[in-house]
Amino acid sequence: MNEAVVSEMPHDASRTQSGTHSGYSYAFLDELTKKSVRRAILKAVAVPGYQVPFGSTELPIARGWGTGGLQVTLSLIGPGDVLKVIDQGSDDSVNAVNIRQLVELTAPGVDTTAATEEATIIQTRHRIPEAPLHADQIMVFQVPLPEPLRVVERRESETRRMHAEADYGRIWVALYEDVVQHGRITRSAGYPVVVNGRHVMTPSPIPKWDVPRLHQAPFLSLFGAGREKRIYAVPPLTDVVPLAFDDYPFAIEDFDGAHCARCGSDDTFLVEVPQPDGSSVMSCSDESWCEARRTERGQS
Repeated sequence: MNEAVVSEMPHDASRTQSGTHSGYSYAFLDELTKKSVRRAILKAVAVPGYQVPFGSTELPIARGWGTGGLQVTLSLIGPGDVLKVIDQGSDDSVNAVNIRQLVELTAPGVDTTAATEEATIIQTRHRIPEAPLHADQIMVFQVPLPEPLRVVERRESETRRMHAEADYGRIWVALYEDVVQHGRITRSAGYPVVVNGRHVMTPSPIPKWDVPRLHQAPFLSLFGAGREKRIYAVPPLTDVVPLAFDDYPFAIEDFDGAHCARCGSDDTFLVEVPQPDGSSVMSCSDESWCEARRTERGQS
């Protein structure tokens, strides 16, 4: 996203005393759009991992910058909810800030937070927070490419047939060829999983580190793809099993004993952060979690 959401709003939009724009429906979307999205969500929850088509609408952000996840969030959120928005673990990226501002401007009664434990709805771009989530929270994932079979079949009509018939042989062959060529499964972000023993699903481009946390999770996970017009879900306490071979089991990222340069953590997902002198250090991807640990340890 290159421009702030605020700048996309009409200049003549009036504001209420609470600071929200009065010229918009609550949470921006009209009620008919929200109704259609909620219907798609109900279908998705009823058939875990199944991609439900929906009429993706226009939003004041570009497609590909979270419109699918945002439509899910705006259709669910209401007074009393607390929203957290993260982008690759950061609460302060342009994408996260603009989405948060849109909700603040159009949804009175909704609070926003950077603290994972305070949020009722967490919209995320490609990470699950490190802090344990509970049953009263909803994870909303922004998804660029929802179709896990696209790597083996380009035709939409054929991928729909393959899902309907549980014909997943070709994706297993693709994983086998990966092992033959590289000695391991190189697929990292968006690792394919089987949901509820039936549908193969891509859990958005989250790292492999986060995939096991979807298995039998206490929270509801909703996935929205705006460009592809698809919504799918993983209900609480549902099996989510990564595709893998017995002799080449699924494995998360290994940071070889590295630790966060800020909080010292060695049990979180780390990213490489460039330094002004040209070097780099490892740091927690989840900045909110990292800051909380630093506060606990009395670090400045």
